[in-house]
Amino acid sequence: MAYDPNNVFARILRGEIPCKKVHEDEHTLAFHDIQPQAPVHVLVIPKGPYASFDDFSANASEAEQAALVRAVGKVARDLGVAEPGYRILSNIGEEGGQEVPHLHVHIFAGRRLGRML
Repeated sequence: MAYDPNNVFARILRGEIPCKKVHEDEHTLAFHDIQPQAPVHVLVIPKGPYASFDDFSANASEAEQAALVRAVGKVARDLGVAEPGYRILSNIGEEGGQEVPHLHVHIFAGRRLGRML
């Protein structure tokens, strides 16, 4: 999956589309999903142009990679879902169900999620 610089998340990062921001730092942005699949549904994205987790893990700097992991944990704590728990998910590629060609990690919480979402 090639990176499309006009994907919805790139447009959010450029300020062309508004979002309900939860967290932002030098390397990441987190915001509420506009079509939530759980009571808490937040997306955490890197600010760099990475199409997928595969692309990110191969090409992002160590600082960018660390920032994404830290942002997911911080957002979960800030939202009060670290306890009792939450789920993270990142779809990769067409067969993995990825719809937007910009790496994004979903945080789902706010109810018992069961085995799969």
